Amino acid sequence: MRKFILMAVVALSACVGLTACSKHAADDQAQEQVQKAPKPTTMTDSKGWNAYLGQLVQANLQGMKAPQPYAYMVTPGTTEDEQAQNARQLQGVQDTVARGVLPGNLLAFGGPSSTATAEFVVDAFKNANPGSFKDVIVLFIGDKADEQKVQDALKPTGATFRFVEM
Repeated sequence: MRKFILMAVVALSACVGLTACSKHAADDQAQEQVQKAPKPTTMTDSKGWNAYLGQLVQANLQGMKAPQPYAYMVTPGTTEDEQAQNARQLQGVQDTVARGVLPGNLLAFGGPSSTATAEFVVDAFKNANPGSFKDVIVLFIGDKADEQKVQDALKPTGATFRFVEM
């Protein structure tokens, strides 16, 4: 009788364990589907843009050796507040570029306006020392029309340039 009860307990435990594993796998799949944020339809949806651009950055981390990327969301600059925010952020990035970035890091730039983002990157790197970004990945998320302008601005720095079309 004891053996029968012991076998029943073991069998029941195995069933519960298998059910939990199956549920965990289903939860993982559901979570992956939820994380696909659509491209926002308006430039003012900052929460939507952060989610959308964040997933593009996450999908392009290959080759990065640092624990986390440095991501910069550039606003369209249509209001005085956005212009002031972009100016402060530009100053911070220019200071970072002047100091230099350790190899293995990834800097990502994106925003609702590809043109504004491209101009931001060009301005940020205009005084960079030649070769100072060797083995640093710079990711530009924008329109194909702005890709070459950004690539040309980064070329002297020696950065590894990556482009993702939004």
